[in-house]
Amino acid sequence: MIKAIYVLLFSFLILSCGNDDEETCIMCTSDQTTDFEVCQRSDGDASVNGENTNTDYDVYLADLMQAGAMCGG
Repeated sequence: MIKAIYVLLFSFLILSCGNDDEETCIMCTSDQTTDFEVCQRSDGDASVNGENTNTDYDVYLADLMQAGAMCGG
Protein backbone atom coordinates (compact mmCIF):
# COMPACT_ATOMS: atom_id res chain seq x y z
CA MET A 1 0.00 0.00 0.00
CA ILE A 2 2.72 2.48 0.92
CA LYS A 3 4.66 1.54 -2.20
CA ALA A 4 1.59 2.33 -4.31
CA ILE A 5 1.30 5.75 -2.65
CA TYR A 6 4.95 6.50 -3.43
CA VAL A 7 4.46 5.44 -7.04
CA LEU A 8 1.40 7.69 -7.37
CA LEU A 9 3.20 10.60 -5.72
CA PHE A 10 6.24 10.16 -7.92
CA SER A 11 4.04 9.95 -11.03
CA PHE A 12 2.23 13.13 -10.04
CA LEU A 13 5.51 14.98 -9.54
CA ILE A 14 6.83 13.90 -12.91
CA LEU A 15 3.62 14.88 -14.73
CA SER A 16 3.31 18.22 -12.94
CA CYS A 17 6.84 19.19 -13.92
CA GLY A 18 5.78 18.97 -17.57
CA ASN A 19 6.51 21.80 -19.92
CA ASP A 20 6.58 25.02 -17.89
CA ASP A 21 7.80 27.05 -20.87
CA GLU A 22 4.75 26.38 -22.98
CA GLU A 23 3.72 29.13 -25.39
CA THR A 24 0.26 30.30 -26.39
CA CYS A 25 0.09 31.22 -30.07
CA ILE A 26 -2.33 32.91 -32.46
CA MET A 27 -2.20 33.57 -36.19
CA CYS A 28 -2.26 37.11 -37.51
CA THR A 29 -2.87 38.59 -40.96
CA SER A 30 -2.03 41.97 -42.35
CA ASP A 31 -2.32 43.66 -45.74
CA GLN A 32 1.38 44.52 -45.49
CA THR A 33 2.80 41.04 -44.70
CA THR A 34 2.18 37.36 -45.16
CA ASP A 35 0.36 35.55 -42.34
CA PHE A 36 2.45 35.20 -39.20
CA GLU A 37 2.29 33.53 -35.79
CA VAL A 38 2.48 35.55 -32.58
CA CYS A 39 3.16 33.64 -29.36
CA GLN A 40 3.20 34.59 -25.71
CA ARG A 41 6.41 33.20 -24.27
CA SER A 42 6.67 31.88 -20.74
CA ASP A 43 8.45 35.12 -19.74
CA GLY A 44 5.48 37.22 -20.94
CA ASP A 45 7.18 38.55 -24.07
CA ALA A 46 5.85 38.12 -27.59
CA SER A 47 7.61 36.09 -30.24
CA VAL A 48 6.85 36.33 -33.95
CA ASN A 49 7.46 33.23 -36.05
CA GLY A 50 9.76 31.96 -33.28
CA GLU A 51 11.79 35.17 -32.88
CA ASN A 52 11.66 36.89 -29.48
CA THR A 53 10.55 40.51 -29.79
CA ASN A 54 11.69 41.42 -26.24
CA THR A 55 8.33 43.22 -25.94
CA ASP A 56 5.48 42.40 -23.58
CA TYR A 57 2.91 40.23 -25.39
CA ASP A 58 -0.10 42.42 -24.55
CA VAL A 59 1.71 45.59 -25.67
CA TYR A 60 2.92 43.95 -28.88
CA LEU A 61 -0.52 42.57 -29.72
CA ALA A 62 -2.20 45.93 -29.05
CA ASP A 63 0.30 47.66 -31.34
CA LEU A 64 -0.34 45.09 -34.08
CA MET A 65 -4.09 45.61 -33.86
CA GLN A 66 -3.67 49.38 -33.90
CA ALA A 67 -1.55 49.04 -37.06
CA GLY A 68 -4.38 47.13 -38.73
CA ALA A 69 -3.40 43.50 -38.23
CA MET A 70 -6.13 40.98 -37.51
CA CYS A 71 -5.23 38.27 -34.99
CA GLY A 72 -7.14 35.42 -33.48
CA GLY A 73 -7.78 31.73 -33.03
